[in-house]
Amino acid sequence: MLYWLTELSDGGDFFNLFRYITFRAGGAFLTALVFGFLFGPPLINVLRRTQGKGQPIREDGPTSHFVKAGTPTMGGLLIVGALTFSTLLWARWDNPFVWMVLFVTLTFAAIGFADDYAKVSKQNTKGVSGKLRLLLGFLIAAIAGFWATQFHPDARANQLAVPVFKDVLINLGVLFIPFAIIVIVGAANAVNLTDGLDGLAIMPVMIAAGTLGIIAYFVGRVDFTESLGLHYVPGTGELLVFTAGLIGGGLGFLWYNAPPAAVFMGDTGSLALGGGLGAIAVASKHEIVLAIVGGLFVVEALSVIIQVAYFKWTGKRVFLMAPIHHHYEKKGWAEPQIVIRFWIISLILAMIGLATLKVR
Repeated sequence: MLYWLTELSDGGDFFNLFRYITFRAGGAFLTALVFGFLFGPPLINVLRRTQGKGQPIREDGPTSHFVKAGTPTMGGLLIVGALTFSTLLWARWDNPFVWMVLFVTLTFAAIGFADDYAKVSKQNTKGVSGKLRLLLGFLIAAIAGFWATQFHPDARANQLAVPVFKDVLINLGVLFIPFAIIVIVGAANAVNLTDGLDGLAIMPVMIAAGTLGIIAYFVGRVDFTESLGLHYVPGTGELLVFTAGLIGGGLGFLWYNAPPAAVFMGDTGSLALGGGLGAIAVASKHEIVLAIVGGLFVVEALSVIIQVAYFKWTGKRVFLMAPIHHHYEKKGWAEPQIVIRFWIISLILAMIGLATLKVR
């Protein structure tokens, strides 16, 4: 919205700063951060009063989690609220990719909210039916995938860009939208599975968002795409404003989610943020790089798939408990030890993902 202040500019004054995506991204970050600090305490108080016993704890989970009983959930409302407000304030409203990513984020947040509400009201860990959640997720992701194809350049539409190989584009044709569905829904559910320890999911999400924001900014500039050998997608640079808002809101949330957590993100936050990351990857045509940058989420999701499949096949378990962060809890690792080591892994993977921009 504030971008329109550029109409007051004569080209050399303060208002001219609003033309620059990097300036507005900085504004979005600070706005979301302040939003998180201001509205965090009152939101947590409201959630405590309305939820009573808070998020139900899995009975088959690590025994150390029982001390968290009574902690409210739906803290993702703080992150989603902060990033939405800051994005609407600082991003250009005429950019279709911004609206696409916001659409995915907010609709997945609504699914997560319904799931959290069902769990809290019934004091049951099952929540909304998994099949219904997937069905709604597929529908939202299909709309987003189609949306993206309408604004990708003709030479890039329905194409899958392969990192490292600058001239390689795989034409998926009609399969692009199903592929986009897998990316967006997969990212949403992978982040959801990762959100099992205090502070575990939000930092890798912020790291992945920052990385994808940089990539989207580069992809949206002709000069960078020519020098780096990237595929140019006009308009994606504006997504840096969204990711900056996500990081600011995420830091505000982490202030209250740091061990011992005063509030949990819940499905409201994890599904929304994961879906948003997937949507950015689809918009910027860096879906494969998302799998690298978000490798931690991939491993968490795979650990659940392997555990379930192997148990059905043999009646035995590969891991002491899935997702894999619970496996390490069962092995005796302290919760902060797991969280910080997983953060380090996320940083390493982000550096590898950024390296794909230069290695061509």
